[in-house]
Amino acid sequence: MPKTALLFFDDTHHSIDLRYFCGFEVHDPFIALRFGRKIIGVLNALEYGRALKESSFDEVIPLEEITTAAQKAGIDAPGPADHIAALARRLKIKSFEVPEDFPSHLLLRLVDMYIDLQVIEGAIFPEREIKSDAEAKAIRDGNRCASAGFSAAEAMLRAATIKGRRLVYEGKTLTSECVRTAIQTACIATGGFPADAIVAGGDQGCDPHCRGSGSLRPHDLIIIDISPRMFSSGYWGDMTRTYLRGQASDVQRDLVSAVSQAQKAALKAVKAGVFADAVHSESNRIFDELGYQTKRTTTGAVGFFHGTGHGLGLAIHEAPRIGSVHRRLRKGAVVTVEPGLYYPGLGGCRIEDVAQVTDGRPKMLSRHNYDWELQ
Repeated sequence: MPKTALLFFDDTHHSIDLRYFCGFEVHDPFIALRFGRKIIGVLNALEYGRALKESSFDEVIPLEEITTAAQKAGIDAPGPADHIAALARRLKIKSFEVPEDFPSHLLLRLVDMYIDLQVIEGAIFPEREIKSDAEAKAIRDGNRCASAGFSAAEAMLRAATIKGRRLVYEGKTLTSECVRTAIQTACIATGGFPADAIVAGGDQGCDPHCRGSGSLRPHDLIIIDISPRMFSSGYWGDMTRTYLRGQASDVQRDLVSAVSQAQKAALKAVKAGVFADAVHSESNRIFDELGYQTKRTTTGAVGFFHGTGHGLGLAIHEAPRIGSVHRRLRKGAVVTVEPGLYYPGLGGCRIEDVAQVTDGRPKMLSRHNYDWELQ
């Protein structure tokens, strides 16, 4: 009989590992553990019935039972540490393993109670990196949701009229906030929500994670990055396109062409067994060949100064990273491929898609057109 259990105390919004572990969402912290081959959840009456129906727990124990047991042991108002101690007595658990993000105050309280604990360093579930067919479908659904957001943004940009240095939509100056609201509305109707959708025009687009604010101007590059989390599955989509309403300059067209070429080269390199930094090198190779320099300045970096991509799943950013890390890509991993170029005064461009790693050509999990110069 095992003596050590894997222990969680968190909610599934803060702990993606717990969401993966229990298979459903709970907004308040609760106890969950793996003891031997059993996965056990301790839920209060509010969540107990739903846990029986929706979770992947082998056993769901009412929190009220554990509270009663703690009170019988002499604790008048038992808290989480007392509940865990009572659960350990009930199941004859001798020690616990906990993740690195286990609540520090609770860990110290358990140590004070002489409960044996060991913190696990690194990934709790490294198998999360490899996505099943069902997970790949959930991510594809997330990107289908993102595509609906792009369609809404494109329609709004096309419908806007150019008046001097303004884009005017339905009689009002078109803003990042207005386009973001249209994106979010379209995504909600498709089953997800992109809380941090980026609509960044002009120099705002040169800060890759700037959400964008204020007026959008004609003839400026506009980066739109949409990452909806699906309501039904909890999995994310993540896509980026770059747009321009009006007439692009030759320099802008060259910039967008360079990013497109870099993305295609990086995607072509994505394959099981290939090192992540080799994929990243393909993006850099194209930019170097075309003369786009990356520099660090006193006001920030310019050129291509971020990784080529990242893993995608229950978290928006997860393993594996595609950058300078010398680590082989594994078959079944799902990654974004999103090179970009950023030059204040000219603007920024990023193009992002999602692919699953295979033994051959990557399996694309995102799909949307690349029409960017909107007339």
